[in-house]
Amino acid sequence: MHDLFGGARGERLELDAYYADFDEKLWSTLAPGFWKLERQQFFKEPGNASWEAFAKGDWQESMRIIEAERPGMIDYYRKIEERGFVNRRVRVVEQPIIPYLQWELHVLRMRDQYGGKVRIVTGEQVADFERDAPLPEIYTHGTMVMYQAVYDDDGVLESARRFVDRDLVVRCQRFIQDLYEIGQPLEPYFNEHVAVLPPPRQP
Repeated sequence: MHDLFGGARGERLELDAYYADFDEKLWSTLAPGFWKLERQQFFKEPGNASWEAFAKGDWQESMRIIEAERPGMIDYYRKIEERGFVNRRVRVVEQPIIPYLQWELHVLRMRDQYGGKVRIVTGEQVADFERDAPLPEIYTHGTMVMYQAVYDDDGVLESARRFVDRDLVVRCQRFIQDLYEIGQPLEPYFNEHVAVLPPPRQP
């Protein structure tokens, strides 16, 4: 575990408990808002229709499903705006962009367009923080709780760890925010590095 946690291990939550807790905490988020760090380059997302189409090699259908989700995305971020908190994400992207990230960045672009602002940082920009271990997949709700997503060897979400120590949550939130400040806004990054890519070829 990365020393960002200062040795803390948190409380392990099975998926059902995690989803319920996350949803409850999200809609009571206060300043400084919701902040997320995504480091791993590859995930599997069974149950996500667009990802499943992508995984089957049907890029056109995958993109169609993403577009069909636009009204729901608009409503989601309108609700967040009404609750009065920001939603920010840092996505670490290494070159060359692998097929999974090419797909995910299309999803993140839609989030970015409606208020879930995303900035991109490179592997080189986080290298000094990863001398002992990769950065964790973490997200903070205000200053009251942080989750670490735990994935199995195939990249499928397996469980989560919950941390409620305020000093730890604040420290990690500020770390994510510092990365956000040095990151590149998603839209110009997408136009330069993602929009020009041909549909990915699945092995």
